[in-house]
Amino acid sequence: MEFSLTHKEHKPLQVNPIKHSQPMGATLAYLGVKDCMPLMHGAQGCASYTKVFFTRHFNEPIAVRNTSVSDITAVLDGGDYSILMAIENIQSKEKNLKPSMIGLHTTGLTETKGDDVRGVGMHIEIPYVFVNTPDYEGGLESGWALTVTAMIDQLTVSATTVKPNKLVILPHVSMQPIEIEKIKELCEDFGFETYALPDLSTSLDGYWEEGQGKLANGGITVDQIRDLATSATVITIGHSMKKSAIALQKKNPAIEHLHFDHLMGLIECDNFVAYLMKIRHTDPKPLIKRWRARLQDAMLDSHFLIGSSHFVITGEPDMLAGMCALIRSVGGTIDAAVSTTFSDVLRTIDCENVFVGDLEDVRLFFEGADMVISNFHAERILHMYHDTALVIRGFPNYEELGNQLKHDQLYEGSTYFLFEIANTLRKVKHEHKNHY
Repeated sequence: MEFSLTHKEHKPLQVNPIKHSQPMGATLAYLGVKDCMPLMHGAQGCASYTKVFFTRHFNEPIAVRNTSVSDITAVLDGGDYSILMAIENIQSKEKNLKPSMIGLHTTGLTETKGDDVRGVGMHIEIPYVFVNTPDYEGGLESGWALTVTAMIDQLTVSATTVKPNKLVILPHVSMQPIEIEKIKELCEDFGFETYALPDLSTSLDGYWEEGQGKLANGGITVDQIRDLATSATVITIGHSMKKSAIALQKKNPAIEHLHFDHLMGLIECDNFVAYLMKIRHTDPKPLIKRWRARLQDAMLDSHFLIGSSHFVITGEPDMLAGMCALIRSVGGTIDAAVSTTFSDVLRTIDCENVFVGDLEDVRLFFEGADMVISNFHAERILHMYHDTALVIRGFPNYEELGNQLKHDQLYEGSTYFLFEIANTLRKVKHEHKNHY
């Protein structure tokens, strides 16, 4: 299908936005590094909002600090002073706080001023990674991807040899902790020594540990990031992560790069498993084959409901691509796919109305839709459309518990997703029939 944006960003503001800022994506990426201290270089309100946002979504205490820059100090003081003073104050108040890394990310205020966040690293003894993430451009997905690239550029040590069975996964921002865990487990079942960057599977998975909330509890370690260039294979999941893989290959050109726009549905999962089989020269375990058969059965069972339904989907570009592909594979009609920001992956979506917009724009399509898949903010609008079902995906989800354990990837997750969609449709259509 020839792609064209049916709606362009034509408004001076967003009404009921689905888009989130780059610094929030950077914060989340840093939370996937063990004992990392995310440090937002900007106003106190920026960090407070981000902290509340992720605390409510994951129902976990979130470790975020900031440099408390105001409009006055931004003009009068240098960036070095604000950052160094913030680190000194944090460490003086919490004597036992020993971060493995400081992850600095900027905001619109400090980017506009043009602080030297690179130079300040010379005055910091703790491992230090900086990334420029102005919130007046990009979004959650790009902030995450830029931070992953920065960690590879600034921490990973160049190498000339690889370990044949070592593999690193670079997942996109919309993947929940359990999904990263499941993908790692699948790779480990094939005999790979597997790492993920970032790795939320052990830091935001809902597991309670002592000291939770002070630093990122789990995740990949700084030493493991430094050693990533010895990986034989890097797998990117999501178009946004391609540049991060290129950065890793610059550290070692011998690394092989495998890319997947998503891991939802039969085709992409088959391709993923086939590549792992090819590399390791082995067949998948019986349970993997079993889940493939279950997905085929789920596609058959759900296609009567999904195939007769119309959908509206909003979210980050990489998440959109996967969900649209899976729903189309069982015959669902997608009336509109609305993205937070532009990405080339939007060209792969089989839908006449693919555009960058907000919930005000997408509301035009709600009336004819059987289901909307969107974040929590769509709920209040859909109260006026009683015949339209809602499934919440993406950030934020303040309505439901257990977001970190929502699993939509691979054969298993795709099966669960299809059944959730079909059962929700059945419930709404049954209620609508009884109403009349």
